[in-house]
Amino acid sequence: MVPSIISFLVSSFILFNTKNLGAVALTSPQDISALKAFKASVKPSSIQPWSCLASWDFTTDPCAYPRRTHFTCGITCSPDSTRVTQLTLDPAGYSGQLTPLISLLTSLTILDLVDNNFYGPIPSSISSLINLQTLTLSSNSFSGAVPNSITNLKSLESLDFSHNYLSGYLPKTMNSMSSLRRLDLSYNNLTGPLPKLPYNLLELALKANSLSGSLSKSSFDMLTRLEVVELSENLFTGTLEPWFFLLPALQQVDLANNSLTRVEISKPSNANSDLVAVDLGFNKIEGNTPLHFADYPLLSSLSLRYNRLRGTIPLEYSRKKSLRRLFLDGNFLIGKPPPAFLAADTSVSGSLGDNCLQACPGSFQLCMPSQKPSSVCKQAYGGKPRS
Repeated sequence: MVPSIISFLVSSFILFNTKNLGAVALTSPQDISALKAFKASVKPSSIQPWSCLASWDFTTDPCAYPRRTHFTCGITCSPDSTRVTQLTLDPAGYSGQLTPLISLLTSLTILDLVDNNFYGPIPSSISSLINLQTLTLSSNSFSGAVPNSITNLKSLESLDFSHNYLSGYLPKTMNSMSSLRRLDLSYNNLTGPLPKLPYNLLELALKANSLSGSLSKSSFDMLTRLEVVELSENLFTGTLEPWFFLLPALQQVDLANNSLTRVEISKPSNANSDLVAVDLGFNKIEGNTPLHFADYPLLSSLSLRYNRLRGTIPLEYSRKKSLRRLFLDGNFLIGKPPPAFLAADTSVSGSLGDNCLQACPGSFQLCMPSQKPSSVCKQAYGGKPRS
């Protein structure tokens, strides 16, 4: 008799609490208002029946549990089910503007709208999301400037606005974003010089914009953790000075397709460097092939192709055991290639072609494409080039 009563009471308790769990409104009213405004700003015709936004039915509380038929995806809530902590949409082709009322979701740690068709400006009110750690708006159609207020996001660790139509200068106070580790604004229409960068950056990607000016040491001051620099396809000019390759954590550099005119390289201190790959191809770099790249112990890939380099290929390059890929094609290099590069057992791939080299047979893979006509080489050196 007693076990039956206990069983009944337990079943009633579970049923009562399950019903109440679904019925009681848990989510903060301001979060519900923000979610409603967010969905209302998306064109209904772009909300596919199978998509996350299609399941957002506000007759049900967004954070109430279980959410089996409504709010099936797109949001994550706090453990107590009162605040929305993540808004991560599926790439379903949603089209619309990002509502300024997104600022009401003040407990958001992640906002990810990648691979959709959102357009218009990024609202400056996004700076109210003070707990945000990841902000990803890449592969959309956002336009206008990067809002200056974005620099108020002191907890932000990853910022990705790549593959949009953003224009104008970068915010001058970007260095105040002390938690930022990864910055990707590639494939936009940004202009102007680099500002002073956040000192905790690990990855900097600004590829395929119209950024200009020289690379100033002040922009990279105190960036002791910077590992990856991706600045190709811009309009940077001037000299790449010795301090750049001495950044202590630097591993990969891509500055191809700019208008740099000189490169100055120093030996790494105590022959200690993590630099693995450098691409300086398709610039306007003059002078001799930088000798001191051979002093970077881990360097395995180097491209200086299609510049205006002269003189001979440093013998030290061929003695460098870590080197696996070398592209020096499209310059005005003279003399004979180091014999080790032409050996049958060479481990180096790449190209020494389209230069003014002697004894670099066109049948040899590393010497392809063929060398420049002698008339072009004579003109480049104001007469017969010396070996």
